[in-house]
Amino acid sequence: MRLNIVLVEPEIPSNTGNISRTCSVIDASLHLVHPLGFDISEKAVRRAGLDYWDELDLHEYQSFDEVRKKYPGGEFYYCTTKAPHTYSKVDFSVCEDKDIFLVFGKETKGLPEDLIRDNLDHAIRIPMKEKMRSLNLSNSVAVVAYEVLRQNDFKNLKERGSLTNG
Repeated sequence: MRLNIVLVEPEIPSNTGNISRTCSVIDASLHLVHPLGFDISEKAVRRAGLDYWDELDLHEYQSFDEVRKKYPGGEFYYCTTKAPHTYSKVDFSVCEDKDIFLVFGKETKGLPEDLIRDNLDHAIRIPMKEKMRSLNLSNSVAVVAYEVLRQNDFKNLKERGSLTNG
């Protein structure tokens, strides 16, 4: 299983920077779909990614269709507050031999409703209090990505820490 995070038209550089750091730490690929609301070389993006930027597997596209065409066998999940399914009820472990793509929309509008409507079986959401708009994008990515990893036994990730003096 290879985990991929797809950001469709992200707008806030620090969110993308934080997500890039998460992707580096969990060995996930980051796919950015243009237009971006910032220049990828901006300090805010790189500062949030810190010294992990060189470890990032980054891909850029002009449209989401490009992503789908490049990975026709991928298992795509559309993360949105408008989804009928809760992310934690999806069995991601059955995707053991597939690339999993978690697709997130722009901070101000989310994913296009047509895309969600066309993929309702794979549209997932994070539960939250009634009348709340959404979580921060970088937090949402972390929540769902770690659930995918948990269900796949954190494959290839270090699970034990160690003290430096002890």
